[in-house]
Amino acid sequence: MASSTKSSGESKKDLVERLLTRGVESVVDFGELQKLLLSSKSLRVKHGIDPTGPKIHLGRAVALRKLKTFQELGHRIVLIVGDFTAKIGDPSDKLEKRPMLTAAQIKQNLQTYRKQLGKVVDLSKAEFYFNSQWLKKLNFQEIAELAESFSVQQMLVRRNFKERYTRGEEISLRELLYPLMQGYDSVAVKADVEVGGSDQLFNLIAGRVIQKHYGQKEQSILTTKMLDGTDGRKMSTSWGNVINIADEPNDMFGKVMSINDELISQYALLCTSIPEETIAENDRKIKAGEINPRDVKFMLATEIVALYYGQKQAQRAGEQFIRVFTTKALPEKIETQLLNNKNYEINKLLVETNMASSRSEAQRLVIQGGVKLDGKKVSNSEQRVKISAKPILLQVGKRRFLKIRVKRLH
Repeated sequence: MASSTKSSGESKKDLVERLLTRGVESVVDFGELQKLLLSSKSLRVKHGIDPTGPKIHLGRAVALRKLKTFQELGHRIVLIVGDFTAKIGDPSDKLEKRPMLTAAQIKQNLQTYRKQLGKVVDLSKAEFYFNSQWLKKLNFQEIAELAESFSVQQMLVRRNFKERYTRGEEISLRELLYPLMQGYDSVAVKADVEVGGSDQLFNLIAGRVIQKHYGQKEQSILTTKMLDGTDGRKMSTSWGNVINIADEPNDMFGKVMSINDELISQYALLCTSIPEETIAENDRKIKAGEINPRDVKFMLATEIVALYYGQKQAQRAGEQFIRVFTTKALPEKIETQLLNNKNYEINKLLVETNMASSRSEAQRLVIQGGVKLDGKKVSNSEQRVKISAKPILLQVGKRRFLKIRVKRLH
């Protein structure tokens, strides 16, 4: 549940200042938005999220944490799950065509979205919509009228489209329609403000254009800085370099500990409420050799896990990390999963046990040497594994363990 400004000790002015500056890439109509936030007017603050994967990662949670601050200031959060736009596919910051998702894939991905969103924002004080409610009702004439608000030239100056066009790669017409769809969401919910990652700026501005087309007041825009993934690239589900907010505490803790030292300050700034003065001082001490980066990272991991699971779970995860990585011992508790089949290709096994989100991620994990069976490294992603009643220890990376055995059939 969101805390109040009173309990946090921050004045309204200080909270507005933090909202508009910390981890923020850009604000459209900064002066106007600041004025509105300092007034007594209640704003409708929109945020959309497409269910392109089953889990929400820390990179997406950066914008969600901004929504929480809007709630602390008394504003109305409007969450839109893009079950329709996910079928179209958001081309933002993609240098290749995004595949269209099927209805079945979207349904699967959506199963726990509400619960995950509730880890960050207070859903009892938010509106929750699926954009298929209005987008599937648009007819061809309405879509044509929306399209008149944009030119092909405007679309092609976007970095991702420009680079693909220069390389002679295919750009689907349906990708060009995506900003219209997301922009229309702002009209449907009458948004005063829209929050999103910096890669969404074009789509968010499209919302202003389409609101103007329908005679609505144009929304203000706040974009957040992008979070790098565990491998240093932008955090992305499709790349598998993510830390998910639904990851188990031990797994989340270990993943944070695995990030490069250069990312410590970025994670502290974007994923926690650690004071910026503390972040800057820790950064200075690391560079001066006055403190071990591992110790700062340990505090960071504790802070992040505590945000999603509470202080006790974070402390236990820290103790578990020390136990496993200083003594090379196995975790005290390892879950056992019962499987229906007796014979699996390793790729399928990793997906079925949720140790990998897709066959491509499973293959990548094997190639990188991150998969072991009973302590022996798996080198072939097509290797077949025989499952019996005797448990097999499946390990992925340095932190994830699972015992697997076949179900006993009666």
